Amino acid sequence: MDSKTKNRQHSTTLRAMVERAYGRSQVVNDEAFVQELTQGWFNVAYKVMLADGRNVVLKIAPSSATDVMTYERRLMRNELATMEIVRRHSNLPIPAVEYADTTRELCDADWFFMEYVDSENFGQLLESGRISASARESLMAQLGVMNRRLNSIVGHHFGPVAGEGSQSWREAYMDLVSDLLDDGRRADVDLGYEYGEILSIVANRSAVLDDIKTPRLVASDLWPSNVLIRDDTIVAIIDHERAVYGDPLMESGFLGDELPIFPSAESFQRGYGAGALSARQRARRRLYSLHLMLVMMIEPSYRGLQDPQQYRWVRARFRDLISTI
Repeated sequence: MDSKTKNRQHSTTLRAMVERAYGRSQVVNDEAFVQELTQGWFNVAYKVMLADGRNVVLKIAPSSATDVMTYERRLMRNELATMEIVRRHSNLPIPAVEYADTTRELCDADWFFMEYVDSENFGQLLESGRISASARESLMAQLGVMNRRLNSIVGHHFGPVAGEGSQSWREAYMDLVSDLLDDGRRADVDLGYEYGEILSIVANRSAVLDDIKTPRLVASDLWPSNVLIRDDTIVAIIDHERAVYGDPLMESGFLGDELPIFPSAESFQRGYGAGALSARQRARRRLYSLHLMLVMMIEPSYRGLQDPQQYRWVRARFRDLISTI
């Protein structure tokens, strides 16, 4: 995926990063030492070969001069904090961070190296049809099991992992939505409704969020494209940058029945151990679908994406969803 947020660097800078992280002896002079990984939308990522023959992954955040959405301004630091917490409090399969640099001395952004996991991307296999129905259902059930384990991690505040956050989930959620709407106004995005009307509808329905008393770790972006598999088994879950402490029902796996870009929620929920949702749980989940739809409508303006297909597809469904909130 191409995006103006991708902060690509010259090979000279990439070698300097390798030297800082692993030492001069690990720098490879052959130009084939680096290969861009193109699946992501936001950060630039590279597969980098070290002199000892080992592969690692380098992620570089957008330039500090790039206009991004409000919640994206410290996204890599949120990811690093989340990965540290997940590794400390669980045995979930996430790549190990091997070196992180937030000094902005070698380039105008944060960056880090992590282990490379030899695998295939679950989302790409689904999109290409190169996976059987039985393997798909098994993997979604595996993801449900892992997602429940991740949600068992409890924090001390609500909202993004890195930061002071809020003392209530309703307050944290309303902050997320308010920031999105501010970003949409700034980019002059037509949402099909007045911005104030959307905020008012959400605020009037937000009391159900007070049901959440415990701030649980929520990946919020753990869909198949952020799952790596080998031999029909999940071997890594990646891209934890959008993690928050909040309500597990915000997880992507629960949204498949409302947003068909996600697989059916049935297998995920079976693995998760979730039963039928109550009326209040369904009401919360619709609010989380609304939040995701706002992201999907507004973010193309900040990515520089020219194809309006995503915006049109989501905008049509947003109109249907908001009438049921």
